[in-house]
Order: sequence, then C-alpha cells, then structure tokens
Amino acid sequence: MPSVATLPKSGAAGAQTAADAGILVVDGIVKQFDTPEGPLVAVDRVSLSVRPGEFLAVIGPSGCGKSTLFNVIGGLIDRYQGAVTVGGETVRGPHPAIGMVFQEESTFPWRTVIENVAFPLEIAGIARKERLEKAKRFIALVGLNGFENRYPAELSGGMRQRVAIARTLASEPKILLMDEPFASLDEQTRLLLGDKVLQIQQDLQQTTLLITHNITEAVQLADRILVMTYRPGRVKRMVEIDLPRPRSSDVVSSEAFGRYVAEIWSDLREEATRGMQDEESRTLHAGAAS
Repeated sequence: MPSVATLPKSGAAGAQTAADAGILVVDGIVKQFDTPEGPLVAVDRVSLSVRPGEFLAVIGPSGCGKSTLFNVIGGLIDRYQGAVTVGGETVRGPHPAIGMVFQEESTFPWRTVIENVAFPLEIAGIARKERLEKAKRFIALVGLNGFENRYPAELSGGMRQRVAIARTLASEPKILLMDEPFASLDEQTRLLLGDKVLQIQQDLQQTTLLITHNITEAVQLADRILVMTYRPGRVKRMVEIDLPRPRSSDVVSSEAFGRYVAEIWSDLREEATRGMQDEESRTLHAGAAS
C-alpha cells in the first residue's frame, strides 16, 4: 500500500522542514479577504517546499484556497502573513524566476504561435532573430513543429495550452507554476497533454508546482501531492508518489496508481463533503433571510 506521511500543519517545525532543501519555500502563509459577510480566511498557515527539479501537485476541494495560494506564490496577491522565498530571496510581487500558466485562455489571438511564444523575449528586449530562434526551440519542445505560423483560433484547446506553456518556458524560469491548466479539456486530452508536460519537465529538469482538483492528473504527474483541507485551506497531508520515472499516462492502469487515487480520494471526499454541507447551509440561511 502506498505510504502517506502527514506534514506539520503549522509552526516552526513545519517551517524548518520546508526550508531544508527547497528552491521554493512557502512559510506559514495566511491570507484573509474582507467580504460582505465578514472576514474570510482563505489560506491558513500553509507551509510547503519544492525541491529543485521536483514536480509538486497541490490538490483540494473547491473553495480550499488553491488558487489563492497560487497567486500568493506568483506575487499576484499581497497583504498576507508569512513568506514566500525563491532560492532564499523573498518574493515581493511577480518574480522573474517564477513562470505562470493559468487556467484561462491566455494566448494572444492576433499573434501567431511563434509570435506568442516569443512575446516575453520581445518584452525583454531580445533581438528579433534571436528571440524567434529561441521560440522555435520551445515550440518544438511542446510538440508544435509546423504550427509556428498558425493563429490560436486555428488550434485546439490543448494545442493553445501548449503554446501558453512554451511561452512561459521561453523566459527560462527556475519555477513553473500551473493553475488548473487542463481544466477545460476532455479527459483523453488531459492525459495526453500530461504526457507532454512530463516529457518537458524531465527534459528541462523543470521545478514545477501544479494546482489541480483532478486526482488522476496529480498522481500521473507529481513526485509529491499536497492535499489541502476545505476552507480555510490548510495542509492536510503530503503524499509521496512512488511510481517509476520516466512516467507516462500508461501508468494510470497500474494497481499502484489505483491505490494512490483511492487513498487521496478518501482524504478529499471528507473535505469535499464538508464543503458541500457548508454551501448548503449558507444557501439555506440566505434563502431564510430573503
């Protein structure tokens, strides 16, 4: 049976563990939002560490603060407690060492594939010839050779996400953050695109953090999976995924894969049930007040 190790949920012990060997260290993050109903704690004392070249997935039920955590790490949200560091340097706003891929469509429809991928290099002031050559390398890396001069409208959803990944990787970030990048895709495309992401991650030894709600996706891709509780989002458990690499979607049919999925679902089911009960309670209260 796959083993599951419980991490400290907060405090100095958790922070010390996180700081031991991580290129990305998240230490005691607390983020609260003001709402019409009062203060809402979205993320509560979350600590984690991502080792160089590691693929870490963060999974949890809807409303657990996964995307809030993603935006804190990426420097898109401020005014929180705790700290995020990259290579020992505190993150204050968007950081050049962190590249981000979002769930939403993010290609520029008026630019071709190669122009999309070359865009961050253009912003950085790299000469046209050099940036186009570099863009071609990353287009090849994501498997889109021959599509350099196509526009996003001519591509499938999975291909557009590969363009977005290539564009982010073209800046050569030390850390790649991905927030539900395959959420809008069908299951078969998700699995095949997962294969491509694994290949890229192994080729580049790219340190990667994936936010997802899809258990199969997390087990297919990750070295470790951090399971979050329902709101407020806390660390519930860290799962070590002891499946061989190089890894592909073929692994989903294995017995070991199925055991990991079942074990993580057991944790998530408990948290998702709490979430459903909370939503039902708030809906009833809102109906009674109206």
